[in-house]
This record gives sequence, structure tokens and C-alpha cells, in this order.
Amino acid sequence: MRVAYFGTWERGYPRNEQVIAALRDAGVDVTELHEELWVDEHKFAAGPAMLPSAVRAAARLTFRRVPRDVDALVVGYPGHLDILPAKSHRRPIVFNAMVSLFDTLVEDRKRFARNSIAARALRAVDRAALRGATVVVADTHANANYLAELARIERPHVCYVGAEERIFRPAWQPAERFHALFVGKLIPLHGLDVILGAARQLPDVPFRVVGSGQEDALLRDRPPNVEHLPWVAYHELPREYAAAGCALGIFGASGKAQRVIPNKAFQALAVGTPLITAATPGVGELLQDRRDALLVEPSVDSLAHAIRLLRDDQSLAERIGAGGRRTFEREATERVLGARWADAVAVAIERAN
Repeated sequence: MRVAYFGTWERGYPRNEQVIAALRDAGVDVTELHEELWVDEHKFAAGPAMLPSAVRAAARLTFRRVPRDVDALVVGYPGHLDILPAKSHRRPIVFNAMVSLFDTLVEDRKRFARNSIAARALRAVDRAALRGATVVVADTHANANYLAELARIERPHVCYVGAEERIFRPAWQPAERFHALFVGKLIPLHGLDVILGAARQLPDVPFRVVGSGQEDALLRDRPPNVEHLPWVAYHELPREYAAAGCALGIFGASGKAQRVIPNKAFQALAVGTPLITAATPGVGELLQDRRDALLVEPSVDSLAHAIRLLRDDQSLAERIGAGGRRTFEREATERVLGARWADAVAVAIERAN
């Protein structure tokens, strides 16, 4: 089986890198047909200003030569604008959907009013892209249900986000000096206000926030026990996880926050770092409280209590870290996810014949 990973997907984004690696691990021959578009690390930040670049990229993709022996196209993330040029190549299309643009930019990030023209346009783009694919792949069952209802399509296949095993390997050991680690682009989904609130309740616990984004302003009056690094190189992230007393997931209140399991959670599980994250329907598909993570209400008090618990109970931290790694091996390795992605491609090919 040979596929082309196709589109303007964001290079370096964990979901894309992991899918390509997982497919290759499953024995699928993957060729990459890519046009640059998402050069800003904060996707969608330019809004309508990037439309001319998107049109040019779509034109180049339309006239891009696809090898004759490619059986299917896998449209990478973000790829809503790539479905139309993909259809011109008359191959089955597997859409690595990840998110709804309407849900991300309107419901979660509040960039547009819910009933605005822009919001209606984003919803239309969502539906056209999801309906244009032969097979849609979502990252959780909760998100699959949401996308199916949004576009009135057959329920998408589900492949967890996972983590790249060439980078994220078991390495965590209890640290002499405990600190809580958060890694990510600072968007509303992550609940940075909850994390900073917990830090204020725990002045004797160091916090390390790695990343930048829409909510950078919240860090201007951060408490003195919070260290902020705007970013670190991707290949250095495992070292950050391995040195932390615990890793923090997401604590946002949006509908999207209820449905996703973020990159940072899988990265922590892969390294074996004890994970604390909000107890949501999406997370509940994979993790159980005190088995492989501490699952909490997305509130300052609940998060502060969980951090204090892991700081003071090393045996619990070790048990959760080891349990998280076992769950990763069972549900989210490239071997496991590669088989699921290969199955999604096979279904697309069968439907197209």
C-alpha cells in the first residue's frame, strides 16, 4: 500500500509527524506532497490576510504530480482547505481532521462572534471538508461524534494523537526537587488561568510553563514561583518531562476541551511522567483516575490539591507514571496507531472501488 501525505499541513506539528511515522511503522509506503502555508507557529493568526497564500497553495496542490502507484491521499492537519485540490487527483481521501475550524476559532478561542458571517463561513468550510473526504479520522470518540453531527457524515474512524517514539521514550525518575511542568501554546483550551491560580495556592511549589500564544498576557503578573520559557526545541521536550515532578494537561472549560486528549498528555505518558489533567469525556476514553493519571475538576482548588498530593506521595507518583506508560504502550504506540491508520486507508480504498 502506498499513500501520499498531502496538503499544506504544518510541518513539525506532532499529530502530522506521528501519523507519518505510524503509517511507515505499519509498512505503508508514505510519500510527502507538501506546499508551505502554515509558517506562523500560531495557526490561523493571520485570518483573512492569508487567503491569497492559501489560494496559491491550493493551485499548486491541484497541479502537483501524484505518482501513479499512490493508492490514497492522506490530507494532513490543518487540511480543511486542501480537500478540494485533493479531490482533483481522483484518489480516495483520508482526512486527518483533528478539529473543527468553527469550534476552534469561534467556540474555543472566541475570535469571531457565534452568529457572524465569519462563523457561518467557517462552519460551511468544516462541512465541505468533512463531506469531501472518503474517510475522516478523529482523535477521540467524543470528537468523532461531534464531527459526525456537525457535518452529518458517517462516524469518523478514531486514532489517538500518540507521541513520536523516536523522541519520547521512558525516562522519568522522581526528582530531588519537585516542580510542575506545563508545555504548550497558550490558548484558552489549556486553562492557563487555572494553572496560575494553583501556583498562587502553592507558593512553595515551583511551576515551569514552556510555551507562548494567545494568553501570554496572563503571565505578566504571574506569581514568583512560576518560571516561563517562551519555547524550547522540540527534541528537548523529553528532557523537560523527565525532569518534572508532574506534567499538567489541559483545564479549559470549552466544549472542545471536553473532547480532546492533547499532545502534551501523550508525551507525558510516553516518557512516564505522572500526569494531571481535567476529568473529561475525551480523557475518560483512555485514562482512569489514580491508575495512569490524576483526573481532576478543572478548578484551581482541585488542581492544587492534586499537585500537592503527587509532591507529598512519591509512591503514588511512581505508580501513576508507570501506569501511564503502560497505557501508552497498550493504546498509543506507533505500532498500535499505525495499524489503525492503515485500516482507515484500506477502508477508503475499498469505498472508492
